[in-house]
Amino acid sequence: MMEQVRQTEWDSIGSPQWRRLVSAEETLAKVTPLLGAFGITRVANVTGLDTVGIPVVMVNRPNSRSLAVSQGKGTSLAAAKASAVMESIEAWHAERVQLPLRHGSYEDLRYALPLIDPALLPCHVDSLYTPHAQMLWAEGTNLKDGTGCWVPYEMVHTNYTLPLPTGHGCFQATSNGLASGNHWIEAVLHGLCEVIERDARTLWNLLPEAAQEETRVDLETVADPTCRALLAKFARAGVAVGVWDMTADTGVPTFLARIVQTSSGGQSSVRPASGYGTHLVPAIALSRALTEAAQSRLTFISGARDDMGREEYEHFLSEQEQERWLARIQLGPLLRDFNAIQGWRGQSLRDDLAELRTRLARVGIEDVIVVDLTRPEIGIPVVRVIVPGLEGVDGSPTYALGPRARCITGL
Repeated sequence: MMEQVRQTEWDSIGSPQWRRLVSAEETLAKVTPLLGAFGITRVANVTGLDTVGIPVVMVNRPNSRSLAVSQGKGTSLAAAKASAVMESIEAWHAERVQLPLRHGSYEDLRYALPLIDPALLPCHVDSLYTPHAQMLWAEGTNLKDGTGCWVPYEMVHTNYTLPLPTGHGCFQATSNGLASGNHWIEAVLHGLCEVIERDARTLWNLLPEAAQEETRVDLETVADPTCRALLAKFARAGVAVGVWDMTADTGVPTFLARIVQTSSGGQSSVRPASGYGTHLVPAIALSRALTEAAQSRLTFISGARDDMGREEYEHFLSEQEQERWLARIQLGPLLRDFNAIQGWRGQSLRDDLAELRTRLARVGIEDVIVVDLTRPEIGIPVVRVIVPGLEGVDGSPTYALGPRARCITGL
């Protein structure tokens, strides 16, 4: 089991650069004896399938009730293993939620229970939600004041086996905000950064292309040694890299990294890839984006993901599409100095969480709901973070723009 970490330990974390309570090696040592209990049958180092050399690991969990393959990345093999294993473990928890649930419509329950405002939750244009729609609800904790807040169960679990629970089809069902960690607060930070990242991505994607190009980062201004080492690996492998600053009005650094092979003449057998990263420390956010881009590229090379169809591979392997990506990376303007991006010098996880909530509050978002999925008999902290008012994942053409996105589009 994970050890219970005393408050004094996470008030002064040992490694401010990476914001981890313990090393990746220690995390692996704690969870490895439990892999069989989670149905994990394979932890595979797939780094060598590519020429880049940034560590990427895939984890197989054949009896998953959502995705059977999880991916992990990092600047070391141990970090990549820990990333992949913990992603699979958190999904296992979300597939087997053991919290008390309430059944009823918003109108049925809102007088007796503190409910989240459904109007602020991400959904699709064909949503089945009405105030009278019957659904399941799970209780979380609002970090604003520590009180309980009930949220749609559809946004908590990841058990997508059929038949789906009552009330599905009302809100966006994804893994957004699902996270684990060595301590509860570490898990909350991971989940909150992911939710903030998805909001920033959705808002940035709504900008005209000219406005997006104005956010492109001049990589020559990046001095962080970890990021420079990652960029060097891509360069040695003949992979072009472009980075855009997607940071939204929340002020939490968020980056998009796009990569594409340059030595193929537009006919590479490896499709272009993207990665995203969010963190209060810009260098950490950038390193996350770069390593995720490498992970995405290896996901395509290995063909391991069970949610990607053949048509997606064919589209991105077309010569026209690869040339379009390469042109945008190589010909776009370099307008943003990385050093001008606001940094953060907090020295504890408590500081990080408080600062994230402060930046959200500045744009009128004060509620951060955390549903604790930790199983006491296992002891690995797992949470689902839901932030009403932030945008959801815009990967579907049926995504319904939320209030922040509608402000940008004028709708």
